[in-house]
Amino acid sequence: MFANIMPGRTTAAAEGEVVVLLIGMRINHFRGVHHWLPVMLAMLRMLRELKADRARGLLGHVLLSGSPRTYYVVQYWESKEKLYAYASAPDMFHRKAWAMLNRKEKKSRQHVGLWHETYIVPEGGYESVYADMPAYGLAAATGSLPIEGRGRSAADRLAHRSGVSGAK
Repeated sequence: MFANIMPGRTTAAAEGEVVVLLIGMRINHFRGVHHWLPVMLAMLRMLRELKADRARGLLGHVLLSGSPRTYYVVQYWESKEKLYAYASAPDMFHRKAWAMLNRKEKKSRQHVGLWHETYIVPEGGYESVYADMPAYGLAAATGSLPIEGRGRSAADRLAHRSGVSGAK
């Protein structure tokens, strides 16, 4: 249980630009299970698909619940281009899932809500601290390192530059 805990303070080893996608659903009517359950299962299927093909660009994800009605995923991507490519790839499940949703939208709209937010964060626009934690969030997606590698204060970590010119 405690084997994966990294003692002390660590920070994410992310370099360059970070792409974060928040995507989720809200169950508007619990009785409409046949409307919202397929949406939930589709997200899990897409995550399995992306995990099986790491070249698509998903670095890591965290499944979260905001309430008994709201479920979402924080995703960390290698680049915005890979995120866009996955979203529009005709051979990937995302396109099929959206086609199914669009066909059922008028009936499903009242039962399940969907949302997403995408953030393209330049280097110097993010920092992280994990205290006595297993790899989590951005650190699980990009690796972690002792906090001294980036600085003891948030200002120091935000000032870190990888020395890589341009985005990933």
